[in-house]
Amino acid sequence: QLQLVESGGDLVQPGGSLRLSCAAAGDTLDYYRIGWFRQAPGKEREGVSCISYPGRHTNYANSVKGRFTISRDNIRHTVYLQMTSLKPEDTAVYFCAADRNPYAGACSVADSNERYAFWGQGTQVTVSS
Repeated sequence: QLQLVESGGDLVQPGGSLRLSCAAAGDTLDYYRIGWFRQAPGKEREGVSCISYPGRHTNYANSVKGRFTISRDNIRHTVYLQMTSLKPEDTAVYFCAADRNPYAGACSVADSNERYAFWGQGTQVTVSS
């Protein structure tokens, strides 16, 4: 069972950048489709981006398209979410999650959360001046 750990969250000014990381403690997430999600106070969790195994396919929510980039490094066994041109509305706890089935291909942020069986604890991103 994968235990995912997110890192990289911080307080940043509007227009700034952050890079979030997602890794599996004591294991590897290299064979799994990975999704990034976020949840702001009082709002439902939403899909932000996802990347297939082994990384040829990606998908983004319209709200982050052109500003966020998802990637995976199978040497470092890590999935990244590079976030640029951050806005106050990007403030949320960001979670990464792994598909319940390894070797899954193309993904969509519209996919049900139920396909993701392994979740991290989240990392806080706050965009504020």
